[in-house]
Amino acid sequence: MSPGPARGRTSGADGSGRRGPVRRWQLVRAGSDAVPASTRRFMARARQRRMRAALPWAVAGGLLAVAGLVAWTLLGTGLFGVREVRVEGAELVTRVQVRDAAGVPDGAPLARIDLAETARRVGALAPVERASVTREWPDTLVVRVTERTAVAAVPRGERFVLVDAAGVAFRTVPQRPAALPVLRVAAPGPQDPGTLAGLEVLGALTPQLRGELVDVTVESLARISVRLRDDRTVFWGDATRGAEKARVATALLGRDAARIDVSAPDVVTFR
Repeated sequence: MSPGPARGRTSGADGSGRRGPVRRWQLVRAGSDAVPASTRRFMARARQRRMRAALPWAVAGGLLAVAGLVAWTLLGTGLFGVREVRVEGAELVTRVQVRDAAGVPDGAPLARIDLAETARRVGALAPVERASVTREWPDTLVVRVTERTAVAAVPRGERFVLVDAAGVAFRTVPQRPAALPVLRVAAPGPQDPGTLAGLEVLGALTPQLRGELVDVTVESLARISVRLRDDRTVFWGDATRGAEKARVATALLGRDAARIDVSAPDVVTFR
């Protein structure tokens, strides 16, 4: 029986028939006890350090992502858009006028509304003294208006222009409101010196003079007259020393005089 071929040998590369050893590799998983405990502890601490170092960046990235999503939702979509413009305090102007003046389109992102600019536009309405605008989430814009208070009525033909304490002419009515005194000036307005002088005289009148008042006429800054009932006139002169002039004129109301001149309150004349 002839011996079989030798195991573990192969033909050489040169074809000589020589055989060499065959190497067979095998992967073996080392057990956990193959790594020293000190090495395992070192590697665990290293992993913890890497996690601690990465945690702030991960948190910051998450917060930025959330902030970006919120900003896009508020500013770039109609999810929190304006659905209602609520007007408070309006009587002389209508709510439609206020909404039109605000100029806020339906569905505009509530967060993008310029509150100061919107209040400025509403405040430009003549009867509005001031306005404020606030947001009421999720979809409401609140416009609060404070309207002007009339202190005098200026005749204009058959109608009357109402002016406030600053001289702003803000409304025209067909009849004079019973509680308002009449101020006669050429061109009522906050920049008109005659209007401001007439209002200053009205503010200086005592309750007794107001009770007798018919009107205040401003012919010029130095020729202001206060007309009373029973065809009596108090010649006021200019608007200075109003408190003194009012006190003197009040003291002379009992005199039988059609004209009382208090333009120089230290030297009063009447006739």
